[in-house]
Amino acid sequence: MSDEAVDAFVTGADLPSSPAEARELVDRLLRTQFLFGKEIGQDDVVWADALLVTSELVTNAYRHGIGLTGFSARVEGDELLLSVADHSAALPVLPLRAKGEFTTGGYGWAMVNRLAKRLSVIPTDTGKRIEAAVPLV
Repeated sequence: MSDEAVDAFVTGADLPSSPAEARELVDRLLRTQFLFGKEIGQDDVVWADALLVTSELVTNAYRHGIGLTGFSARVEGDELLLSVADHSAALPVLPLRAKGEFTTGGYGWAMVNRLAKRLSVIPTDTGKRIEAAVPLV
């Protein structure tokens, strides 16, 4: 993947090879297109939210979606717009839990739903694409 921040939908060899690489791309994108040289603290919740959503969507594409097939991240106004495509047509699921029931795993999609301002799951000819708008303010 190139050293440039992603601002268009990419496929093939230009895809992030891991969730960590996708987070690095989004971090670089936010630093260059949102902060404009201002410093950010390690404890900035908004920044962490953007990186968490990025990581979760890409992780799920690799883990549950039979592989990442497309990725984009761009800043538009005060939002990070993410698009993550994978090979699986299966829709993400919010597991039902009884009040007070805590199990291992299954919390990521619920977290994405809470952190994203807008969220869409779009069926494609080769699987699905998830689009998320994460507020940056």
